[in-house]
Amino acid sequence: MYLNSEKKQELFSNHGFAKKKTDTGSPESQIALFTHRINHLTSHLKDKRKDFSTQQGLLKLVGQRKKLLNYLQRTNIERYRAVISDLQLRK
Repeated sequence: MYLNSEKKQELFSNHGFAKKKTDTGSPESQIALFTHRINHLTSHLKDKRKDFSTQQGLLKLVGQRKKLLNYLQRTNIERYRAVISDLQLRK
């Protein structure tokens, strides 16, 4: 698989989203993971334009990330702004 547990831990630690080493359930960690997967699938779809099952999976991931971002915006606006700026998302 393209994303093993070592890469996930590296992804969480690079952006500073994980509060501890095993923190993978926080909204910031999940948004970072979804963003990495979305970027990977987007680059795949640039080459393979007719891969409709991947396209459907990409749209589901975008929806899940949007829900988490909305949740984070409602609950803690400072954490939301930090995630948006760190991951360079536009919203």
